[in-house]
Amino acid sequence: MTLYTSMPLELVFDGFSKQPGPYVDLTIGQVRMQLEPISPGIGRIVRLLECPLDAYLRPELAPGTVVAYGGHSS
Repeated sequence: MTLYTSMPLELVFDGFSKQPGPYVDLTIGQVRMQLEPISPGIGRIVRLLECPLDAYLRPELAPGTVVAYGGHSS
């Protein structure tokens, strides 16, 4: 892989070796999603794991959306 950039390599590879945090899988109705916990009972959607195709078009299920999940984690 060749990378052409005017940015210093320290900025380009910042966080490269970090492992992503613990994730929570949550199922609401027919939608199974992966959440990144922000605080107790609140998480940010990372990705949809299993869902109907039209769920990808729903703005409330877009990655980055903050949702409350309470005690529904599995």
